[in-house]
Amino acid sequence: MERIRGRRSVEGLLLDWAIAQPPPDRRLPVGLLSREQKAAELQRVQARRAMDAAYEAELVLGLADDTPDDFDPPPDHPGARKGSWAPDAELPGVSEFFVPELAVVLGCGRGTAAHLAHRARTYRENLPATWAALAAGTLDEPRAKVLADVLAATTPAIARSIEARLLPEAGRLSTGRLRRRALALLLELDAAAVDARREDARRQADVRSYPSHLEGMSTLAADLPADEAAAGYALIDQLAAMLKEDGDPRPIGQLRAEVFSLLIRRPADSGLPGITAHLSVTAALAGLEGSTTTPGDVDGHPITAAHVRELLQRLGALGLQAPAGGSLTLAITDDDGRLLATATPQQLEKLARRGCPQHPDGDFGCAVLARPTATEAYRPTAAQCEFIDVRDRTCRFPNCGRRVGWADHDHVVPHACGGETDCTNLCCLCRSHHRLKTLARGWRFVMDDDGTLHVTTPSGITRTTRPPGLRPPAPEPPGTPPATGTPVPEPPVPEAPVPESPGSPSATESSLLDDPPPF
Repeated sequence: MERIRGRRSVEGLLLDWAIAQPPPDRRLPVGLLSREQKAAELQRVQARRAMDAAYEAELVLGLADDTPDDFDPPPDHPGARKGSWAPDAELPGVSEFFVPELAVVLGCGRGTAAHLAHRARTYRENLPATWAALAAGTLDEPRAKVLADVLAATTPAIARSIEARLLPEAGRLSTGRLRRRALALLLELDAAAVDARREDARRQADVRSYPSHLEGMSTLAADLPADEAAAGYALIDQLAAMLKEDGDPRPIGQLRAEVFSLLIRRPADSGLPGITAHLSVTAALAGLEGSTTTPGDVDGHPITAAHVRELLQRLGALGLQAPAGGSLTLAITDDDGRLLATATPQQLEKLARRGCPQHPDGDFGCAVLARPTATEAYRPTAAQCEFIDVRDRTCRFPNCGRRVGWADHDHVVPHACGGETDCTNLCCLCRSHHRLKTLARGWRFVMDDDGTLHVTTPSGITRTTRPPGLRPPAPEPPGTPPATGTPVPEPPVPEAPVPESPGSPSATESSLLDDPPPF
């Protein structure tokens, strides 16, 4: 069909109208359905879900076709990713920045978006019959995913040969049996593809930490080869059993967890340096005042000498101290969670002794601690970096949780385009998303004074991220126009990316590549 995007044709207007409509409500009154009708309706829901999955794959591939790699930085460009940090090939002929855009559109992480894009391509290239069965609703999505995940690494000819043998009975097999059958046939016809799957799994291995369902606990998990995981668990279990035999009354599971923690944090005879911790304590300014309704005074929400003395008293009562070899940073916020200032206990003690230089004999409400001031230099000051790290805590790109220790301090409005080196124009972005903002075309980043970041994709989808702890704004009255920030100036579009002169930041901030990656 002829492309009509950008044309004000009747077809285009009808498509705009159709896309803007809410999804149809196809639910039947469950209370009026018989037992047999409920079962039949569940099957229909499953078929509709399969059709939607096939349509989703088609949309993903269509969006990928709209995002070619014509303007990606070539290998000799200073912005190109090189070495072990270069990503695996995403989709042939598709921009390396397509997967982050897909992640923002869907509101998911980059890994989930990449997996979805690769699966869609596998349907089209390797498994057209599976894709057709999915679109017809005759094969459910979980079984189609099994075939796509197993047969993605082989050639289209071999994948279609295995597909022809398995597809007629796929609906009668459990997903586990279907996976085993597909792997057995793949090993028979293309053993090298099985080895490639194993190597790809090793490349994707990682260690992850996420909150547990148990109160105050987190789960630490690692992807390991099966034999290494079994050996590691056997060692942990054996050491825990020895503690139990020695009379430790705690449950065996708790002992395993403690042994695991000790092995990770204090490996015997490893020669590794001791563990250091950097502790941040967040205190609301209203809490220091003894009030939960009156926030600190605004311009910059000054923190007075009296507030500092009160905070020191509270710290003394709590007995908070910096960990051995680590640091203790105080993050002071207002009632809405907006970060006002950061300081160490030593800095607070110095400020408490000095007080206001203009009024050394009394407290007149003058600010002695506030947000770091702007600098005319390109690189942020140490105080600004600490403030931004405490405020953001992770990469601020939507659904990216990479910690600040692995992130760059980026100018939202580029420095060479008039953007200040100020905390209201700086945010943490991991190297991957920093490159996207600097080198990809059509993206728009806008940040509010409180650190709220708005990211808009080339396809027009906007996602908003707020610093952790910052409360969302109160709903605006009906009819109030939405607030808008300052848009990022669009750099001119060259025929091809041109390397910048080394040593001087440009509108694309290519100087971020002068420093080695922080990871």
